[in-house]
Amino acid sequence: MSRAVLLDLLHGSCPSCAGSALGEHLGSDSRVFLLYGKLHREENGGPDGLLGSCGSARVLDSGSTAECLYRFKQTVDELDLSSVTVYTTPRGRRVLLLYQEQLFTDVYTFDYEVRSVDEPTCPSCTGSAPTEPPAEEVRRDVSRFLQQLPALKGAIRVLRSTLIPAFGHGFSTRTGGVSYIPTLSSLNLFASCRRRDPGAVVAENRRRLALHAGFHPEPLRLVKVNHASDVWLLGQAEPESYDGMVTDQAGLVLAAPGADCMPVLFADPVLKVIGAAHAGWKGTLMGVATATVEAMVMGFGCRVSDIMVAVGPSVGPCCFTLLREQALDFSSIHPDCVPDPESDKPHVNIRLANRILLQNAGVLPEHIHDDTVTDRPPVTPCTSCHPQHFFSHVRDGSNFGTQAGFLWIRQTGEEARP
Repeated sequence: MSRAVLLDLLHGSCPSCAGSALGEHLGSDSRVFLLYGKLHREENGGPDGLLGSCGSARVLDSGSTAECLYRFKQTVDELDLSSVTVYTTPRGRRVLLLYQEQLFTDVYTFDYEVRSVDEPTCPSCTGSAPTEPPAEEVRRDVSRFLQQLPALKGAIRVLRSTLIPAFGHGFSTRTGGVSYIPTLSSLNLFASCRRRDPGAVVAENRRRLALHAGFHPEPLRLVKVNHASDVWLLGQAEPESYDGMVTDQAGLVLAAPGADCMPVLFADPVLKVIGAAHAGWKGTLMGVATATVEAMVMGFGCRVSDIMVAVGPSVGPCCFTLLREQALDFSSIHPDCVPDPESDKPHVNIRLANRILLQNAGVLPEHIHDDTVTDRPPVTPCTSCHPQHFFSHVRDGSNFGTQAGFLWIRQTGEEARP
């Protein structure tokens, strides 16, 4: 099986030990990388002797350790590799594990071959390597590097609803971030252990979105999706999972993810209460939208007739199908939710189902901004139909990226962004 081999010359390994490890992989289908670093090269010269024995090895000698390992990850991803063997010292292993946590996910398997500094056969490995950095310094190193990266696929673009202009809010699109994996590029806002986009990259995407939209990234709270109808009232004990949340606290940014599922934003301009919900087809049938409305009413005394609802980018009936027995549950909400019920896999309009359920709960029809509204700028395009603007599970498969709807109560004196 092909794998990447990383020879760590930066954290105390000597060229002799690295050369021995290199020899073990000559003639194999492994891809060899030498972690050297720009400063290490300037102080010790280049690893020319090692390169002479294996000209195909790639030297990682960029400006920082974060950049070296990020470029390493890019090449590993381009080669579609996931197994990595690292030859290093105990100190190097401790440091590299910190960077691994920041820049890699569980998709990758790391096997550390540690050349102990206690072995008398290799006193050179004790070296004069710098003191290992604490975890926070590693995080800052990674963050500084990621902030310098250019935006991919163009500038950040956010859709805003004219129904709730008094509240800070928006629906993100896929442009303007730094994620480079094709189906995650570029403003992916959710980190999953099953995908190749690490937490640090997603955090940088969120930071860039926050700067563009006008909020601080630290108070951003993303619902913990369970594809059900649980709603968290902020201030109470946080459940393990929930698809909706509501608050009356200014400055907190509520966010609901979506990649075909609907990010739905709720706002009461009278009592200044907000909510956000993730409504997929399962959550729609379980009533997550109406459960969020009920939480605003029961938890904060809102009147249903005062609540405004904006439905974000999501898969349209043009592209979304279910098995017939599943689709029939939507027919029971309204026949128009399933335009072709006799098909083996009928098309389903989950947006219309949510509108009908919200109206049945007392939300005024004119207080819902979705794809049926024609007198306002649209905020509910089909995610599957527009690959240049949106992520889509239906279109891209399991390795999909995530956009989000976000909402906050502006603090006194805070101005609205255009």
